[in-house]
Amino acid sequence: MKLKSDFITQVIGDRQYMVSTGAKSFKGMISSNKTAAFIVDCLKEETTEEAIVDKMYAKYDASREKLTADVKKVLGILRSVGALEE
Repeated sequence: MKLKSDFITQVIGDRQYMVSTGAKSFKGMISSNKTAAFIVDCLKEETTEEAIVDKMYAKYDASREKLTADVKKVLGILRSVGALEE
């Protein structure tokens, strides 16, 4: 899976903002904290849910179960706005 090319991100302060430049189903902005921004950044290249969890496990001091839940939540939001190529 990968972030669709018509969704772009910009970091302002300690938040990452994502907007659609052409998606017809979503016209808005998503604000991400650092954890969600890390997941979105992983999606800028072709990846899998498991690979994202692995990268997060290497970076954050949290259980694999918690990280898996966080990744699933963020992926669910991105799917709901049509931001993922799968």
